[in-house]
Amino acid sequence: MDGDSGQRGRMPLAPVGAPLPPDQRTRYARHLILPGVGDTGQRRLRAARVLVVGAGGLGSPILLYLAAAGVGRITVVDDDSVDLTNLQRQVVHGVADVGRPKAHSAVDALAALAPDIHVEPVTQRLTADTVLGLVADHDVVVDGADNFPTRYLVGDACARLGVPHVWGSVYQHDAQVSVWWAGEGPCYRCVFPTPPPPGAVPSCSTGGVLGASCGAVGSVMAEEVVKLVVGVGRPLVGRLLLHDAWAQEWSTLRVVADPDCVVCGEAADVRRPVGIETEATPAGDEGDEGEADLPSLSVEVLARRLRERDAGADDFLLVDVREPGEREVVVIPGALPVPLAQVRTGEGEAIGQVGTGIPVLVHCKSGARSAEAVRILRGRGVPAVDVSGGVLAWVRDVDPSLPTY
Repeated sequence: MDGDSGQRGRMPLAPVGAPLPPDQRTRYARHLILPGVGDTGQRRLRAARVLVVGAGGLGSPILLYLAAAGVGRITVVDDDSVDLTNLQRQVVHGVADVGRPKAHSAVDALAALAPDIHVEPVTQRLTADTVLGLVADHDVVVDGADNFPTRYLVGDACARLGVPHVWGSVYQHDAQVSVWWAGEGPCYRCVFPTPPPPGAVPSCSTGGVLGASCGAVGSVMAEEVVKLVVGVGRPLVGRLLLHDAWAQEWSTLRVVADPDCVVCGEAADVRRPVGIETEATPAGDEGDEGEADLPSLSVEVLARRLRERDAGADDFLLVDVREPGEREVVVIPGALPVPLAQVRTGEGEAIGQVGTGIPVLVHCKSGARSAEAVRILRGRGVPAVDVSGGVLAWVRDVDPSLPTY
């Protein structure tokens, strides 16, 4: 049975490409005999152009399975470099790739797996000036981005151009997957009209993520791409697939297009810039330092003051506003754990130790949460000071023997 057969609600996204040579007929034999794909479907995969945004936790399985499936042209966009902490889930990279651009590492991995396909790396961050041209040159876009500015940028561009947008998100052990497709169903902004405030949603680097969940969800996303390209089955258009790995449960919610959507609605302004208003630090991530208008000190000064405190020559409280799981990785000795949520509410046993009149030095991972905590505490009359760079700066500049994350 070929790719024009079987149950489907939409036309194939890719044309039928050239006949497959004998070696490719052998390589893709399990697709050729698969009802719904067949020779025609495999030739469509061969002719397809797929844009994959992100070569991280989700991008890794997506890229590997699309390359293995024989998608003829893949563009991978990622402006980040491989870090040792990535290897717990980003299986397209290896130990030897640490420090390399993720897009280049991914190209090499796919070349080893499927040398007959073309993979184009893009190592620049997507912007409102570049995203439309890139999206327009592809049949389908797969969004494995890990930050909200990129998600909204890609979602708006796909909706503006009518290109199907396969999207997924994983946090800890929970995940979501859908296919946004303006004109066929809702776009990303129909369902998520506004991004959350910066810092409202923790990132994987602060909340953790189950590595295998990225594999499970990325595989589902790759399935959706194949279905769309070949024109078979029922894509996740108008449905939001939810996954809880701890309970090992999958469920589906129906989602609908918003007629008043600012991107794809009836009155949408096609001149409206794509993406959110600013492309500042992604929600859930942290900047390198605290805010300039807050009193701060360096980790070197903190180290000296900790020594002086131990000798009885100084008196202050060092507060760590990170989450408990982060403290399992690394701590600055002598810090009192008071998660940011407790600082915000002013509740909890530990918060009672803050505000006794002695100076309070506050740190987090790298600066954003501690800056917020210092603002809150100073607003309550607490003499709080931000520790610039947080625990990452402590490891880098004071004790490199400690682990990081």
